Amino acid sequence: MYRAALSRFRALKGRTGSLAAARYATSSAVAPLDTPLDNVSLPPPLPDYVAPSETKVKTLSNGVRIASEHLPNPAASIGLFVNCGSLYETPISSGASHLLERMAFKSTTNRSHLRVVREVEAIGGNTSSSASRECMTYTFDALKTYVPEMVELLIDCVRNPAFLDWEVNEELQKMKAELEEVSKNPERLILEAVHSAGYSGALANPLLASESAIDRLDSGILEEFVTENYKGNRIVLAASGIENEELLQIAEPLLSDLPAGPQPKEPKSDYVGGDFRRQGDSPSTHFALAFEVPGGWNKEKDSVILTVMQMLMGGGGSFSAGGPGKGMHSRLYLRVLNEHHQIHSFSAFNSIFNNTGLFGIYGSTSSDFVSKAVDIAAEELLLLATEGSVSRLMMKHAQEATKSAVLMNLESRMIVAEDIGRQILTYGERKSVHSFLKMVDEVTLQDITNMAKKIISSPLTMASYGDVLQVPNYGSVSSKFHSKRPPKGSSTAVENFPLAIVGFEIDFSSDAIGTSLRSIVVVSLSGHHLVFQKLIRITRTFIIPTGPIS
Repeated sequence: MYRAALSRFRALKGRTGSLAAARYATSSAVAPLDTPLDNVSLPPPLPDYVAPSETKVKTLSNGVRIASEHLPNPAASIGLFVNCGSLYETPISSGASHLLERMAFKSTTNRSHLRVVREVEAIGGNTSSSASRECMTYTFDALKTYVPEMVELLIDCVRNPAFLDWEVNEELQKMKAELEEVSKNPERLILEAVHSAGYSGALANPLLASESAIDRLDSGILEEFVTENYKGNRIVLAASGIENEELLQIAEPLLSDLPAGPQPKEPKSDYVGGDFRRQGDSPSTHFALAFEVPGGWNKEKDSVILTVMQMLMGGGGSFSAGGPGKGMHSRLYLRVLNEHHQIHSFSAFNSIFNNTGLFGIYGSTSSDFVSKAVDIAAEELLLLATEGSVSRLMMKHAQEATKSAVLMNLESRMIVAEDIGRQILTYGERKSVHSFLKMVDEVTLQDITNMAKKIISSPLTMASYGDVLQVPNYGSVSSKFHSKRPPKGSSTAVENFPLAIVGFEIDFSSDAIGTSLRSIVVVSLSGHHLVFQKLIRITRTFIIPTGPIS
């Protein structure tokens, strides 16, 4: 059998060789490939060095900044960025940023929602919007040939929203469904709770609208919020893939009549530390330990050190697939996930704002191991602040991984547009990527140690969800980082207050709020700050004092 198959293969091979020989024999009549073609002009050769494109910025008389970077791509991304978010919400307008995100690209005073959708589809574009604590973002991505249509539609949707009652009510109903989904996402809930527990003031405002806020919000509140905050000096129109002169010619007539408004003053926020606990029906117990990053983005060197430090710590899920590029070479993978199979996920996180930020570790594990997992998280943070705990090799890996992540992200034109807009809102200019890479290379082991020491010297913020009865109490975890305790018997000492209150709920009723809801209550006691914050509905809340009060 094998002999017959081999003979057939040889016969086929012989015929194939004959065909190939015939083909090459006839090709001798064809002109050589290096022969110039008649009436065909070749493009000029590519230069050996291509200078990086420059970001150009033009400021209009009303403060609106129009910035762009030309890229040799057939498509363009345009974003409109507003220095406004949940940071600027009041008790009346709480949740407005969340609703505005969902109301983006709806009906305007010039277009119906159907017309907006049809115009976007006609040019094959993609639109998106997002809300953060400090910035509202609206983006449009399509081919360069449609830049005039993109700019006009984008600005119309941001400047002239109609806020039709039926559209607002429809989105409010979707937001209620979204809250139900969030309750099934413990990681998102924990990271949101860290902010509300750790800060007093504007940064404690929830990014997700609460049920009470959803019942209160309407088109009138949205119109007032937009009128108050969407001013010319708080807006940046940024684009990637477009010449600045072309963008300016199109956008200036559409934005030049926007009111300038007074110089915005960022609402005050104080980091106080605190504890959030929610008993939930979850197969795992989720927790986070976090500390303040003083200075935020405005301390550029510190923010770069923090970025490298997060890459150094890394982490992820215990079932992550992939190689070193997915972080499996990082400290938390090597030292924690590879050593403790009871831990399901374990990763470092940061949340940086203009003047402050948070850095910490998030983890999830079984309820019977959560006490040990919290101790491991505390140990890893303390070890990071210990001289000689980080090797030069691991430091080099973290630096290279940081640069690689930044450069790969900047290959996306949408990320480039966002980077331009956010940097101009923060710094008033766009800093070059080369200066950032240089700062990454200049980070030393001593910088990492000093930054870790500075961070863990701030009050601890804890958050947990699931079977929180097994989570260590706040005082025992905080004492690992801060050995000094208030004197016993002092009238202002924390020992005068119960360590935990279980099942504590408050019925919020206020004429100003106009509603009543039993909600999460997070209490942060640090120095002279006593802070009550509301998030979403729960059944049990633990309240733990974190410091002396007067």
